[in-house]
Amino acid sequence: MEHNSELNKFIQENSFLFWWIKPEEKMNISTNALVEAVLNYGNETSVKKLLDLIGIKEVADIFHRQISGKRSNYHQRTKHFFQLYFKKHVQ
Repeated sequence: MEHNSELNKFIQENSFLFWWIKPEEKMNISTNALVEAVLNYGNETSVKKLLDLIGIKEVADIFHRQISGKRSNYHQRTKHFFQLYFKKHVQ
């Protein structure tokens, strides 16, 4: 996946959040995997930057698609927090 330069910089700065991807392939991370990693393992600063770069509506849409199946990779507390967060902040 091709990202803009700001998103590439963000990926480089936060590459430790997606340890399962080979270093040479991290710049090709999908937006879905990036959102999941940052929401699950990122801190307040990285989450805010992700929302600024991709947009809160797009991140919320990805999150809701990811949790809509029978199982998801989100921690239960994380899932609950972002359900409440997006319910309040996304119209």
